[in-house]
Amino acid sequence: MSSLAQPDTLDESGRPTVLVVDDMPENIVLMRRLLGPKGYRIIEATSGAQALDLVDSDPPDVVLLDLIMPEMNGFEVCDRLKRNLSTRHIPIIIITGVAEHDANIRALEAGVDDFLIRPIDPVLLEARIRSSVKSKAMQDQIIKYQKRLEGDNLALEERVRERTAQLERTQQVTMFCMARLAESRDPETGEHLDRMRRYVRELAIELGTWPKYDGVIDSGFVETLFYSSPLHDIGKVGIPDAILLKPGKLSPEEFDIMKTHTLVGGDTLKAADEEAGGNSFLTMGRDIAYFHHEKYDGSGYPFGRSSEEIPLPARIVALGDAYDALTSRRPYKEPFSHERSRQIILEASGSHFDPDVIKAFVARESKFERIRDHYQDSGHLTHIEQINQTLQRLRALQPSE
Repeated sequence: MSSLAQPDTLDESGRPTVLVVDDMPENIVLMRRLLGPKGYRIIEATSGAQALDLVDSDPPDVVLLDLIMPEMNGFEVCDRLKRNLSTRHIPIIIITGVAEHDANIRALEAGVDDFLIRPIDPVLLEARIRSSVKSKAMQDQIIKYQKRLEGDNLALEERVRERTAQLERTQQVTMFCMARLAESRDPETGEHLDRMRRYVRELAIELGTWPKYDGVIDSGFVETLFYSSPLHDIGKVGIPDAILLKPGKLSPEEFDIMKTHTLVGGDTLKAADEEAGGNSFLTMGRDIAYFHHEKYDGSGYPFGRSSEEIPLPARIVALGDAYDALTSRRPYKEPFSHERSRQIILEASGSHFDPDVIKAFVARESKFERIRDHYQDSGHLTHIEQINQTLQRLRALQPSE
């Protein structure tokens, strides 16, 4: 037996497979007689439908196809095989007694690869099949290579997704770590960060449903706000304990020092953002740290910005932070009820707070109450206890190797 094909086109017995499709049994017998001794494995179909089933279950290396058959003719069989991505590379040789020009054109339009006209020349038949088998072998190699590339690309994309997710999680952990360590200086704040970032997320989600904020607030905005909002008071690390923890009202001079925490925090995050190339995950945190004490009417600090001059994340955080301050115990006050806090916030619409953010608060106030009740302060902790608690949370948040 001569070598007829590349190894990838051979069946388990080492022979190329030829599918003969003809409704005339005597024609199938003739093909077996001509091709069997040459080392080909012959499978047969007496109808177009049977041929399609065989190609699906036992893909051949070459199809010898009669044109004139009942029910489904050779033109339709060829067309369906060539339109199927998984079978279009299988060579199809039309064998017919029809030598009409129109039939040949129609067969070409259906996608046939070659023609043979009856009566069959055995030498020409074998030559055409051998050429088709080699062509199929090359196509098989190309398809195998493409699939391997696709598999490699999918694996690479999955690794990139995993690394990106891990990087994002590391960024989130870094932001929360910095914020928690800053808050650890103040034993009265308790679960402030957990509550506050959930408040601002509710506000952002509500605003994101409004046409006015279409294209401004999306899922990425909400997620970044959730993780960067705890950085709002990171600048308090630069405020002396005597002022930060003073139980009574601050003097004007002390309050001026307290106000500098916005600049300390903003400048620190700005420098880190620039070191990262700008427009990093710290950009929103920088804006929040700088501007969360600005007021809508321009009477806030540190720059006296007003209205939409104040970045939207800072306007949202301003309300979430204020609500938590009102409803929580502080060194200088007892917690206010939700109703009293709500009244204070509504009275500050257009002066302290963005009216849109207040409307979002009203729409979500029941969720605010549930967050407040769920994330209750756990009591007074020492500085060391708060740091240890922070480190334990960070270990739980770290992505697994």
